[in-house]
Amino acid sequence: MRIHRPSPRIALAAAAVTGALLLSGCGGVSNAAGKDGGRLDVVASFYPMEYLTRQIGGEHVKVTDLTAPGVEPHDLELTAKQVAAVERADAVVYLKGLQPTVDKAVAQSHVEHAVDATAVSPLVDHHLDEGGEEGADGSEAHDGEHGHEHSGPAGDPHIWLDPTRYAAVARAVGARLAEIDPANAADYRHNTDDLVTRLTALDQEFKDGLANTGTRTFVTSHAAFGYLADHYGLEQVAINGVDPEAEPTPSRMAAIQRAAKENGVTTVFFEALVSPKLAETVAADLGLKTAVLDPLEGIKEPDRNDYFSVMRQNLTNLRAALGTR
Repeated sequence: MRIHRPSPRIALAAAAVTGALLLSGCGGVSNAAGKDGGRLDVVASFYPMEYLTRQIGGEHVKVTDLTAPGVEPHDLELTAKQVAAVERADAVVYLKGLQPTVDKAVAQSHVEHAVDATAVSPLVDHHLDEGGEEGADGSEAHDGEHGHEHSGPAGDPHIWLDPTRYAAVARAVGARLAEIDPANAADYRHNTDDLVTRLTALDQEFKDGLANTGTRTFVTSHAAFGYLADHYGLEQVAINGVDPEAEPTPSRMAAIQRAAKENGVTTVFFEALVSPKLAETVAADLGLKTAVLDPLEGIKEPDRNDYFSVMRQNLTNLRAALGTR
């Protein structure tokens, strides 16, 4: 049974060229040096946006992450202080559609420089219907180079799990920081190039590491890995949809059982920020193992782990579960 159909991977070069043109909040260039000791004051909505902003901004930016370490970003409710921080920021880096409270704050603040990751890497619908098949959710979509793309924010938000999509967002962030702060534009360009080079190497590690496996299908508690599956020719079978808190229907559970048996699945993956109980129950029913596949929505200990270390651990866990030869 086919739960997720891989679609052609994003072309990094094309996205990088168009990224700066697709940014939201296209206000005029500011020559201000920022409000924090000469640094730009940048607000990021959650860990993947915060991480790339720090990597690119370096010493020239002060980055505030609206989502605390270890907090599930879907559950975020902004405080009055955080809303004020958005209003005061020189720039905001966010992903429209993931955190409605952030979307509302950005819209109401009329912040001049906002980078919306979905404008650079349009979202794909990885919706699961009641029968367990991947399919459209009834919203208007068209078949684009990345699959079912939407003109609005509807769709799977987990674009950072495809390193090439994440690199496209990095290019856009770097371009915007250089626009706001032209005096340090060379540093932003250098840091962006360095990050994109590292992401390109990570992409190759995944391609090589997943090239020869016993099965191409994996079961996970949360449908966060559609872009990763698309890009590396895998099939994601998710217990829940994009919403990690949703309860699976009986028909969904039956579909998972069939897919696991038909595709030689050995492992049910759960994630770090969500209770593993459901995954453990499904695994016990099917006589399978459990392991972690981290969607990197947030990291509990960012001083010990980062995007690259967690992604490499994901690769190790996937290779073991898929029976890499």
